[in-house]
Amino acid sequence: MKICVHGAGAWGTALAVNAAGRHEVTLWARDAAQAEAISQARENRRYLPGLSLPPELAVRSGDLRTAQAGAELVIVATPMAALREQLTALRGSRAPVAWLCKGVEPALAGDPDAFGLLAHEIWAQVAPELRAGVLSGPSFAQEVAEGRPTALVAASPHAEVRDALVDAFHGPALRVYANDDIVGVEVGGAVKNVLAIATGLCDGLALGLNARAALVTRGLAEMTRFGLALGARAETFMGLSGLGDLVLTATGDLSRNRKVGLLLAQGQTLAQAVASLGHVAEGVYCARTVVQRARRLGIEMPIAESVVALLDGHLGPGEAVASLTGRDPVPESVRPDA
Repeated sequence: MKICVHGAGAWGTALAVNAAGRHEVTLWARDAAQAEAISQARENRRYLPGLSLPPELAVRSGDLRTAQAGAELVIVATPMAALREQLTALRGSRAPVAWLCKGVEPALAGDPDAFGLLAHEIWAQVAPELRAGVLSGPSFAQEVAEGRPTALVAASPHAEVRDALVDAFHGPALRVYANDDIVGVEVGGAVKNVLAIATGLCDGLALGLNARAALVTRGLAEMTRFGLALGARAETFMGLSGLGDLVLTATGDLSRNRKVGLLLAQGQTLAQAVASLGHVAEGVYCARTVVQRARRLGIEMPIAESVVALLDGHLGPGEAVASLTGRDPVPESVRPDA
């Protein structure tokens, strides 16, 4: 299979490395200097330092249509903020397309009635003719690039897209499961980043393992009721893209979103925390839009609300925790009023 990966960040590079031994893979970078540096060094020193790229992996820049000519699968490995542009550029593509980003697009500035969109909603707006989907699940790029065991979910309403992703990436160390609930898979991928900030805060304040378990569990309930309100299936949130990705991102030391919470607990400002990462932490950028949309849907998400108040500077770390522990008792449920 001929595969073109748009975006030479950590995750795009990791998947390209994973598939290069079995398929003809091109890794495309927007920045020509970055592409040249990666190609010459056979290493992505900025995002995956120390990892040698396989000789079969081609690294390109320049005209995107030339790079993807003849591709049988196109992978968009850019941050959420660039997805609309990428899908617009892919209009008319005959190859299946899948994105890797996990988040929510910011609402349009100046429009009080606008709300942020999930990736499949952007797809429906700008390029509905594409056969497209998402590849998601609990996965740190470094471990995938190193060939460590990982399981992902290929979600799309199109069987052709799901099959292409399974054929491209399923192998001895990487299992790919198919799912047609693209809404549930995307909600899980977006909301878990917000919840990971809260869990990092919990760990940074040394609140203990009991508190962490409570946050993860109640966070899963928030994620589920938000997803159900958008048309997802409940069972999706008990799978890899829901519970699996939440556990990984909330507890793993490689999690950028968890790191943000840890740094805020140590007294750093949000700007300092984000600057120290060197990578995008999607939870910082999508927390407000998740909460905004939940309010519009009449869905209570107290953990996400506290994260937004913390990020906006309206609450300090201790106050954010107190806002959760001081809530009135409710039945344990994923109902909208729980």
